[in-house]
Amino acid sequence: MPLVDIDLIEGVFDADQKRRMIEDITEVMVRIEGEPLRGTTWVRIREIAGGEWAIGGKPLTAADVKALQAEPA
Repeated sequence: MPLVDIDLIEGVFDADQKRRMIEDITEVMVRIEGEPLRGTTWVRIREIAGGEWAIGGKPLTAADVKALQAEPA
């Protein structure tokens, strides 16, 4: 039984985006492991409060991530 955890900073993604993550990750796992395991494929989303997640020693908030999303590619 596969279990996929997705850790996110709280407030970055809306409910529809999180639902799509769950659906898409499930589809990827089923392509790898086979359709019979769809019913036992778990996907969990865990949200971490802003400021409690850090990269390179710098705590990040939802506002920090949204600013990164707005930068040109």
